[in-house]
Amino acid sequence: MTAIMGSLFGLLFSFLALGTWIGIALLGTALGMGLLFLSAPLDKLFAQYTFGVLTTPDLVALPLFVLMGEFLFRTRLSAALFSGLAPWAGLLPGRLLHVNIVGCTIFAAISGSSAATTQVVGRMTLKELLRRGYSPDVAIGSLAGAGTLGFLIPPSTVMIIYGVLAEESVLRLFTAGLLPGLLLAGSFAVWMMIHTTFRRDLIPESERALAHMKFAERVAALRELWPALFLIVCVLGSMYGGLATPTEAAALGVVGAFLISWLQGALSPAVLRDVSFGAVQTTSIMGIIILGASILGNVAAILGIPDAVAVMVSDWNLSPIMLIVTLMLLYLVLGTVLEGFSMIATTLPVVLPIVTAAGFDKVWFGIFLVLVVEMAQITPPVAFNFVIIQSITGRSASYLSKVTMPYLLIMMVFVILLAIFPQLVSFLPNLIL
Repeated sequence: MTAIMGSLFGLLFSFLALGTWIGIALLGTALGMGLLFLSAPLDKLFAQYTFGVLTTPDLVALPLFVLMGEFLFRTRLSAALFSGLAPWAGLLPGRLLHVNIVGCTIFAAISGSSAATTQVVGRMTLKELLRRGYSPDVAIGSLAGAGTLGFLIPPSTVMIIYGVLAEESVLRLFTAGLLPGLLLAGSFAVWMMIHTTFRRDLIPESERALAHMKFAERVAALRELWPALFLIVCVLGSMYGGLATPTEAAALGVVGAFLISWLQGALSPAVLRDVSFGAVQTTSIMGIIILGASILGNVAAILGIPDAVAVMVSDWNLSPIMLIVTLMLLYLVLGTVLEGFSMIATTLPVVLPIVTAAGFDKVWFGIFLVLVVEMAQITPPVAFNFVIIQSITGRSASYLSKVTMPYLLIMMVFVILLAIFPQLVSFLPNLIL
């Protein structure tokens, strides 16, 4: 087994060190392990796995959610979110800084992507907050932290990928992520209120007047939120109302995003071309990663690698909580060199049997993985949220790491709380499904 494990990690890290795309690296590692240790006909075996993985019904939802996100990126949804939320956010300590948190929460419920959430919301809010005199530290930090909610609040592309690889219901994963996602967003908001209460200099004096707006003006501003609420009803409403599967809900979301783009005058031949190319490129990259991870996972299972690692870890006699803390720290380290999809693809075949043997179910572990992937979004140097915010603000990665540290710490504590109270994950799936 030592030779098999050494060959696995040696091949994988060799491919990655050469700069090979992660999907190709996973496929190459699986092929190398098959040639070294299996006597089965690899051409037939790989063809069977390829057909089985890429024709999984749940996987159809992935390109549809990607396509919906491409449409939404080109609408005026960010401006509408700011206009609709600002009058109400002005009632809370922290004032318009809460637009980042609530705006990301709402957009997360229709996009399925952390990067898209950060980009769409930040495109309007950062410029406006800085223009009004809010502290750049809290404006930028809250956007980077709240932008990670795009993966946890359903629909989520990461959950679809995990569901396919772990052979778990995508709808159960979506439902399980809803309550933790809202609680995490609430935790960010509470931190914002506490922070700005003790640091009143973070809020410009001119913004104090927001708390004195007329109620009729606040109600009138809610009209700006209709595009986002319409899409939430199309996607989440159709799923939880029992009217559509996740794939059918994704198709409804694409139609809704197309209609919003058309009504806002954002459609043109050039836009449709960019939307199509963007969706195809993103989906193709994800598809190769999923295929490579699935084939490598099956080869590893045939060779007995997951069982051997599970026995080794059980010999350490770690408590379930310590196991989760250890895995969280491991994923934080991996997050410095790998992006989220790659982390899941490369580790799931080995880690999932360990976690299930410790008593955690696959749905709970899926939410855990989403949370650590969110942490990777704000863990440099490979931090997609930082890349997006750098393109907007020009700030350095070290500065972004400093201002987002409170949100990273909140997520770490939140993961431990979910391990202590797993009912927070299982409550809604058991209630609704």
